[in-house]
Amino acid sequence: MNKKIVVPLIVVIILLLGGVAYLFVNLTKQQQENREMQELAALDKKEMENEYEKFAQQYSEMRTQINNDSILEQLTQEQLKTQQLLEELKRVKSTDAREIARLKKELATVRAVLRSYVLQIDSLNRLNESLTEENSRIKGQYAQATQQIAGLNNEKASLSEKVAIAAQLDATNITLTMKKKKGGKVTKRIKDCRSIEIAFTVSKNVTAANGMRTFYIRIQKPTNEVLTKGATFSYEDRQIAYSMDRTVEYTGEELRVNAFWDVEEFLSAGNYNVSIFADGHMIGSKSFALK
Repeated sequence: MNKKIVVPLIVVIILLLGGVAYLFVNLTKQQQENREMQELAALDKKEMENEYEKFAQQYSEMRTQINNDSILEQLTQEQLKTQQLLEELKRVKSTDAREIARLKKELATVRAVLRSYVLQIDSLNRLNESLTEENSRIKGQYAQATQQIAGLNNEKASLSEKVAIAAQLDATNITLTMKKKKGGKVTKRIKDCRSIEIAFTVSKNVTAANGMRTFYIRIQKPTNEVLTKGATFSYEDRQIAYSMDRTVEYTGEELRVNAFWDVEEFLSAGNYNVSIFADGHMIGSKSFALK
């Protein structure tokens, strides 16, 4: 073959082979770069997913730290929005550069909004701590005042109790006299008794209130039965029988009171107990041996 033809042909072939080799090397390099870009895009997408998940979790945690209904509703809406964006990011392909860019921009917005809520909640928490401290201080003062009032009430109750005790009447010099008839001669024999006179002295008491007083008299036989006609009065939250009563005016000065029981039943010898009651208290008692 003519050298003039072969040499240029060889040169062309060499150039073609060189071009092919160059194109192959460039293609391989570009494929490698594409793979690396895809890997970077996938890593970037995964990192964005992690951030979205972290932000959603932070919103959930903040909702447990706030009692303000308005802010709680806003946090709930932002959490739902963040979770929705996360779902969109999970569905999009890492090669979809436009969607990835949009969601990355949305991520920046979510980050900024989250930061504003963190600052707002922190401010509210500091205010709440201050109010809690103030509330604790006021509660302490209130508890102290309540304790002082309770002490005063106890003192008042104790004083009232002492006054009530001091105002309680006292029946002394109780006597039982057997008579043959009401207002008649005295007898010492129970078989001849037709009337029993009970007399007692109400001691002087300037603490007791003045006014009309009813004195209840109980005469108990040796069998502990009460001489009664069925009448009762209230004593210690129950009704008890009494023999007779007298209502007189008490002025705080010493007062002598007497009452009569008409004997209509058989009376046996033995110890008879006489009790005097007034203002819901037993103010005196005495036992008598009748023969």
